[in-house]
Amino acid sequence: MYKNIDKKTKLELKNLVDYQDGQVVSKTLVQNNYVSMTIFSFDKGEEISTHAAGGDAMVTVLEGTGRFTVGGDVFILNAGETLIMPKDIPHAVYGEEKFKMQLVVSF
Repeated sequence: MYKNIDKKTKLELKNLVDYQDGQVVSKTLVQNNYVSMTIFSFDKGEEISTHAAGGDAMVTVLEGTGRFTVGGDVFILNAGETLIMPKDIPHAVYGEEKFKMQLVVSF
């Protein structure tokens, strides 16, 4: 079920992806019909434009600060904070500064 990750190893999720200038970097850890789990890094000013997911999407910021727009509402999240973006509601993600997040989508 898990891929791209060591098993039976102590990990810090934020260390699974590096920052790259001018880019959003992602690393998928789980992908199946029920759940998707991905770790992202955003360079400052980078974004994932408005889209909708086919399941409820839970994001947890691991480092830095991100801006999440969900159905027109804006949320600023810092390290350790979590937000759930409901299924089929348009949302976008923007790097207020360099930041990393974990995304879990349940279908």
